[in-house]
Amino acid sequence: MTRIALVTGANQGLGFALVRGLAARLAPEDLVLLTGRDTGRVTAAAARVTADPATRSRVEGRVLDVSDPAAVARLAGELGAVDIVLSNAIGPLDPGRPQAEQADVFLDVANGGTHAVLRSFGPVLRAGGRLIVVASSLGALGHLPEALRPRFDGVPLDDVEKAVEDWRSAIHDGTARERGWPEWINAPSKVAQVAAVRAVAAGRREADVAAGTLVAAVCPGLVDTRASRPWFSDFSQAQTPDEAARAVLDLVFAGLDPATYGELVRFGRVLPWHSGAPAA
Repeated sequence: MTRIALVTGANQGLGFALVRGLAARLAPEDLVLLTGRDTGRVTAAAARVTADPATRSRVEGRVLDVSDPAAVARLAGELGAVDIVLSNAIGPLDPGRPQAEQADVFLDVANGGTHAVLRSFGPVLRAGGRLIVVASSLGALGHLPEALRPRFDGVPLDDVEKAVEDWRSAIHDGTARERGWPEWINAPSKVAQVAAVRAVAAGRREADVAAGTLVAAVCPGLVDTRASRPWFSDFSQAQTPDEAARAVLDLVFAGLDPATYGELVRFGRVLPWHSGAPAA
């Protein structure tokens, strides 16, 4: 049977490395879809993977804006069934600009995109498949102030989406700080991503575990990419995108460990949901 894998945010960085790794590990009859918002970049990136001597499977570029839920739903409907979905798209974030000015684009991609992928591709995921959201260790609930944690803890996806939109409104009306939201928008965004995964996983855990299917979030660790460069001064311990992709793909291709189902996983180990502490 032909397997279909899809990666979002795959023009460059970790997403591109994930496509390369999938194309090297899957069989010649399988298909890897490299997706992104820009037609030219998608086409060029797919051509680069196809020309790579390590590539074994078929690779196709598809234009997909994950911030458009209707577009995500259309692609899921067109494919009908998928085996591997890696939700990796992330919005741009510039430390030189006020984060409130960047919140809409960032949240639309990082959180709206995550929600759209979970809603549209979860139902078409084949038994034994993998639906993985790339997040970070900041996605542990303890990184939020205690008063905000109930908004994301053990709640359905609709409630996670509502919390994100309430936070967005607070950013725009200038009340986010007094309501306890961290100034760095990446932290609550990652918590919301993991909460969304947990919300979806809670409703399908029994059937998925029985079928060997995995729905989870993953922390790839510090990766040296164009997006991360402005935020960190020391990259001596950072991974290349290919190195980071290897650990993610090891999880994808390993047999199902039920302990990882619905959890945030870093280098094969579960990061406890209630771990972490709010940043100073």
